[in-house]
Amino acid sequence: MRAMVLSAAMLPLELQRRKMPLPGAGELRLRVLACAVCRTDLHIANGELPLPVLPIVPGHEIVGLVEAAGAGVEGYRVGDRVGVPWLGHSCGRCHFCIAGHENLCDGPRFTGYHRDGGFASHVIAEAAFCLPLTMAEPDAARIAPLLCAGLIGWRSLKAAGEGVHRLGLFGFGAAAHLVAQAAVAQGREVYAFTRPGDGDAQALARELGARWAGGSGESAPQLLDAAIIFAPVGELVPTALRAVRKGGRVVCGGIHMSDIPAFPYRLLWEERSVVSVANLTRADAREFLDFVQTHPLQVHIRRYALTQANEALADLQAGRIHGAAVLVP
Repeated sequence: MRAMVLSAAMLPLELQRRKMPLPGAGELRLRVLACAVCRTDLHIANGELPLPVLPIVPGHEIVGLVEAAGAGVEGYRVGDRVGVPWLGHSCGRCHFCIAGHENLCDGPRFTGYHRDGGFASHVIAEAAFCLPLTMAEPDAARIAPLLCAGLIGWRSLKAAGEGVHRLGLFGFGAAAHLVAQAAVAQGREVYAFTRPGDGDAQALARELGARWAGGSGESAPQLLDAAIIFAPVGELVPTALRAVRKGGRVVCGGIHMSDIPAFPYRLLWEERSVVSVANLTRADAREFLDFVQTHPLQVHIRRYALTQANEALADLQAGRIHGAAVLVP
């Protein structure tokens, strides 16, 4: 098998050839059809997250075909198309798991972070945390971004609140371009905030149903009920607080963000709130994939060969991708 490997806590990734892995008990071996490139992969490769496992194969938005199953696996057959998301294992015993919050598990293992991920021709995954992919979409590359950008976006959308009508999205990349469509399908108004001067992203937002799109330094025409921040920029927190009404909520949807600057209490007063979203649950995944079955999303992608993983990460960091980057082995 081939894999793009992070051997030290900085880019570049290195192409390696490895022996074909065998699935252990409860595991599947998948032939990778596509793996989307997430900003979390970039944070890992840049050493912005603590790295308990090196070397590591990044990638946690994986679509693959089952090639082999380990002992005890039920419900999957060779040839089945499945997805592998960020959450690769939870302990099932801690307070959070027992309470139904496995996204906050005290002993998790994350795909492409604690265990090798999908920047490879093949991957081993725990069957219990794989997701059956039964949607009609034939193109694996257009499904892959749903497995993190879509799932984290969905959890962020739920965190914003059911009563939210006017929703702001700060950072219009892989997650936001999917969440925008979901929100519009739910009857909400979407207001998109992009990098200043990024006319292409603003045009895409309008194409996907946003009522308004502008730079992050601009003001929306109306106060928002809630805002979700996908860009890893702490300075956007006070910006978003200024944009929401009394009682409004700001959701931070990323795993990493630069430091939030000091801001006057006045911005938080009047029962505004700031919350974060961490990881995902399998229940989130089932709910979102069911939603996608009845509300198909336009998934905008740029394809890269497996050996172009470093180029894909560089393009993501530079803001040259509108939609999602996807590796296709």
